[in-house]
Amino acid sequence: MIICEAIAQRILILCDERGITPNKLSTISGMTQSTINNILNTGSNNPTVSTVKKICDGLEITLSEFFDDAVFNELEQEIK
Repeated sequence: MIICEAIAQRILILCDERGITPNKLSTISGMTQSTINNILNTGSNNPTVSTVKKICDGLEITLSEFFDDAVFNELEQEIK
């Protein structure tokens, strides 16, 4: 798994845990629905830290809490 897929998976897990949709996440994060959809559909190759921070703020969690998940433990090195 690569980082953008792991981020998308983590967002979906957090939404599911909170019982919210990606559309609701976009609202509470102050982001457009298309931005969230691009991340979730891996249309966004590499979401920026500031984008992930906005998502974390909307979910009322820290960046540390976001990345503290098993999904990030087995990432493949991305070679471009």
